[in-house]
Order: sequence, then structure tokens, then C-alpha cells
Amino acid sequence: MTQPSSYDVCAVGNAIVDVLAPCDPAFLEAQGLTAGSMQLVDAERSAALYAAMNAGVEASGGSAGNTVAGVGSFGGRAAYIGKVADDQLGGVFTHDIHAVGVRFATPPLADGAAAGLATGVCMINVTPDGQRTMCTFLGAANQLSVDDIDADLIGASAIV
Repeated sequence: MTQPSSYDVCAVGNAIVDVLAPCDPAFLEAQGLTAGSMQLVDAERSAALYAAMNAGVEASGGSAGNTVAGVGSFGGRAAYIGKVADDQLGGVFTHDIHAVGVRFATPPLADGAAAGLATGVCMINVTPDGQRTMCTFLGAANQLSVDDIDADLIGASAIV
């Protein structure tokens, strides 16, 4: 006899906060961005783009995070393992994922600011025609380690 799973789905992934903002094509050109592209950026480029963007909406993201948020929002039992920093965006991610009923207990990266590693962010500039141009800084998400993986949580999940 097997024990019933405590969670329907557990996901392990990059904890990213999406920042969606409207822009015009001239903004993309001024920033040297190709419309519709996705690129990884470093901390310095991330900060410069964030400062230059129009006001936006912040929402927790990342493929795995979005998956378990969907499961949780439809009443499924979901858990998530991912790394955020102990900063404002880390708080946004944690709040959002908890708000849809997902278990998220990975300790934040405590010394992230000292190492220049903030919570991961994907800046998504959207032109009037609906084209998304994404610049992603992985930040603390890149610091997820084997020590962050909860084997009991994995074992208590039907799908990982």
C-alpha cells in the first residue's frame, strides 16, 4: 500500500518576478533591444532597464512557478522549490505564490544584496501591437542548491 500524496504537483524552478510595462518601439530601439526577443542580462543591465521602463505591473513568474500557481488557483495541492533574495521582489514572489495556495518554504538568499544578487526579474516591455520583449536577470534564482531541495516534499508529491 502506498501513502496518498500530500501534493498533486511539486515544481523546482527559477523564481522570477515578471515586470510588465507598456512601451513604444522607440524605447526598444533606444535600449538596443530587438522586438520580440528574450535575452539574459546581468545585474547592471537589469537595473538600468528597470530604471528606464515605464511604470509596470509586478507578478510572480517563471515557468515552474506559473505552473504550480495555476494548479493552486484551480484548487490543486501544489508546492514549489525556488530561490529568491531577501528583498522587496522576493517578498512579492513569496506573497503571490502563497496567495494562490502554493507551499513555498525555500529559505531566501540572505546575503544576496552583498553579492549583487537580487531576486530574479524578467522585464517585459510590451509594444502597442502586443509584442513582448523580455530581458531576464536570474539573480538569486541561479543560487538554488542541493541544500534547498526538500527530499520529503519531493516524496510527498504525486508529480514533480
